[in-house]
Amino acid sequence: MYAPTTSPFGLPDYTAAGAAALKHMDRSRQARGRLFEQAGYGPRESPHTVLHREPGLNLRRYDGQADAGAPAALLVPAPIKRSYIWDLAPEVSVVRRWIDAGYRVYLAEWTPLPEDGPDLGLADYGSRLLAACQQAIEADSAEGTLTVAGHSLGGILAAIYGCLHPDRVRATVLLESPLHFGGAASPFRALVEATPDAGRVAAAFGQVPGVFLNLMSALAEPRAFQWERMADRWLSLGSAERLATHMRVERWTHDEFALPGRLFTELVEDLYRRDAFMRGELEIDGRRIGPQALRAPLLGVVDPRSRLIPVAALARFHDAAASTHKCLLHYGGDVGVNLQHVGVLVGASAHGELWPAIFRWLEAHRD
Repeated sequence: MYAPTTSPFGLPDYTAAGAAALKHMDRSRQARGRLFEQAGYGPRESPHTVLHREPGLNLRRYDGQADAGAPAALLVPAPIKRSYIWDLAPEVSVVRRWIDAGYRVYLAEWTPLPEDGPDLGLADYGSRLLAACQQAIEADSAEGTLTVAGHSLGGILAAIYGCLHPDRVRATVLLESPLHFGGAASPFRALVEATPDAGRVAAAFGQVPGVFLNLMSALAEPRAFQWERMADRWLSLGSAERLATHMRVERWTHDEFALPGRLFTELVEDLYRRDAFMRGELEIDGRRIGPQALRAPLLGVVDPRSRLIPVAALARFHDAAASTHKCLLHYGGDVGVNLQHVGVLVGASAHGELWPAIFRWLEAHRD
């Protein structure tokens, strides 16, 4: 029988048993997700080839796109759930929008690590692995610079890469990405301040289960992760297309995987607790970076209604960036997206209005 210990939240807990139970819940959620797929709500992804693979990463190149010499775009998902939210179905595929706009499109597909695999951190995801992507892309397309686009935590990685490699980034696109965590800019601040060092959580789990991250998100912002999702399902019932997208996103929400303990610790401690990136104090590979290091043309997208990623979470960083050309666009939301935070990727108005505006701006600021 396990002896009770103190949990990372100061409560009595059977740590080893609790960690095992949460990991089992991850597997159960993934199994439930597969039931959605069997019901016809799986992703309908575009054909692609894997150009490069290593632990934690597959680099996808999408088929049927522009010839070599066309501008290259690297899409950077959040390293929590599967990347197909960028390519959910042809009518709501951001991948297809980039291809239609004349880009050679690549995607950093983050893959689960074995439990005895490397413990990767921000320097790996935000620098080393993306640099490996760029090297493979350059060999494939002869393009020496990239437009890098990231959503949510993927935007943090895209911004880090742009700061570390300013001469290799043509433009940076940040989609509802949290880059400032001070004051009211983060709904997670109260939760983070109430907990001890995240390293203790990572030590308890090894790799932090996706269901744990889901639970913490729901506690910090229940409206976005619970009530709005239920309301969206009811509102989607009158449209087969909206309901199909809603259910495909629901399938995706069950497809998370564990976060490396080191990455989890650095995200919580360096970003959420210390706001080090916004302060210019984030140390990556011996270099200190902040918004002043981001020099490429910068386009950000915010949702003024969002409490999950308040406008200030991106706009403050955006305003402080050294980029000469900057643009901040507003996304007003959609019905049928399940979770409004991914509406910029799968929403009907996002595809009909927002993405054309993004590409017009990128074209106007192409070197």
